[in-house]
Parts: sequence; C-alpha cells; structure tokens
Amino acid sequence: MGIVNQDNITDVVIASLGQYGDITDRQREIMTSLIKHMHGFVKDVKLQHSEFLEACAYLVRAGKLSNDNRQEFILLADILGVEVLVDMMTNPADGTSSESTVLGPFYRENPPVLPKGASTIQKHYDNEETAYYEGYIRDENGNGIAGVTMDVWEDAPNGIYENLDPDQPEYNLRGRFETDENGHYAFVAVRPVPYPIPEDETAGELLHFMGHHPNRPGHMHFIISKEGFRPLISQIYDGDSEWLENDSVFAVKESLIGKFKPAPKELGTDLHFEFDFVLKAKAGAQAVAAE
Repeated sequence: MGIVNQDNITDVVIASLGQYGDITDRQREIMTSLIKHMHGFVKDVKLQHSEFLEACAYLVRAGKLSNDNRQEFILLADILGVEVLVDMMTNPADGTSSESTVLGPFYRENPPVLPKGASTIQKHYDNEETAYYEGYIRDENGNGIAGVTMDVWEDAPNGIYENLDPDQPEYNLRGRFETDENGHYAFVAVRPVPYPIPEDETAGELLHFMGHHPNRPGHMHFIISKEGFRPLISQIYDGDSEWLENDSVFAVKESLIGKFKPAPKELGTDLHFEFDFVLKAKAGAQAVAAE
C-alpha cells in the first residue's frame, strides 16, 4: 500500500479494501465511493484539524441524544435532505403507484390496533379540529386491496408528537388500521398542525449552521403494507398549511397534497379528508400475476 502523501492518500486507502478480509462487491462499491467523496470534501473545503475534532465531538453528542423516542441521526439526515434523496432512489416514482416520502424520526412500533372508523384521539385540545380520514387502497389495476395494514401517526394540536410530550397519553394520535374487503380505510384523528422539528441540541446546531428554519407543514404519516406488495412509507399534506413550499426536511411532493373539507353531520367530526393510495406489486407477485 505504501507511504502516503496528500496526492496518493485516497488511492492508498481504497487499495486497502479487502486486503485482510473478504468484502462483497457492494461493500467495495460503497466504501470506494465514500472514501473518494469524503477525501474530496476535505480537500475542497480545506478542512482544518480543529474543525475535524469539532465534527467528531458533534457526532458523539448526536449519538448520546438518540433513543427510542428521538432518532437524532435520522433527524440530521432529514435536515440535510439525505433521507428524502435515499427514499427517491429506493422508490423511484413511476406514475403508476403512490409516491413515498421520509419516515421521519418519531415513528413508534406496535401502535394500538383499532377497528375501521375508530379514533386515535386520546387527549383533546381547545384548538383541535377533528377530522374523518378515509379512502381506498388499490393495486395498479384499480382493484381495491383487502386486509392492508396501515399505521398512522401525527403531531398533536400543540405541535408535539406524543413520544416527545410527557403530558400526552401513550400512543396518542397513533393507530393501526386495516382495509375492508373493498380496500376502504377510515379513521378519526385531528387536523395536523405545522410544527418546528426539535431545534435544540445537535439538530438545532445544524439548522443554525445552515441558516435554515425548523418548520414543517401539517401532515399525517402512513406506513402501508400487505403481503405481495411493496411497502409504502408516506405522508399526506394539508394543502392549506403553512410551510408547504418550504419544508425544513424537503419532503413535500405534489401528489401527496390533499384538502380538508367541512364534514357532513353524520361523520361527527369538524372536517373530512379523502385520499387514495395505489400500491405497487412486488416483482415476484407481478410475475405470478402475469402467468
């Protein structure tokens, strides 16, 4: 591998890959690109040693902040637009199925399993607007899909997710639902409000370093899954919300914007929101269907 200098250091490090242990082609591809880009960044900005040490300390602080309630590295990736880019690369829009977007750092596994039409609201607020959400989940041929599992979650009317707010009941505004035999889903929740992502600690440091704001438009999160179909992680956005065109994590897509309307009296809520999803069959399932 040889003695290093500023001109050959990148090549020397890349040449070391796999020298003392087997690595896959994918590992080699990832590490080669990472080394090239990271070395290129250091040279491009002429990174100083004091700045390098400061960055290391920053990452240590971010690691200490991360827990089941706050995934700090996902939050940092969101602020940099990395997660949404990874999502777009992983799930390219093809015009035949619903678009995905970022998971975000506040998802909780195993939310309460609720019957169709039930409410996720466990605590009420003076400023809340209740809403009846419904729609159909279909395949690419327009057929409703029965038995689709749908996890939903959102911030409360105070702009805080339940897992960051000790004053909210466990799993407030979270639930797991299933579509009926026609692929129809329905649940009651609240109209999501715009909110600032946490701007304390390392997330706030990054926002301030970028000169960026912390605000997100009102949105509802979804994870939609069914055997034989590609899982869909997405959000739907309130078309009348602030920050829709200047989302702090760059996650808004035109196809995911919807409109709240006044609810018919029989629904028993303030508002009504209708939104349909289309799931893409997994490659194996598509092949079987074509036979």
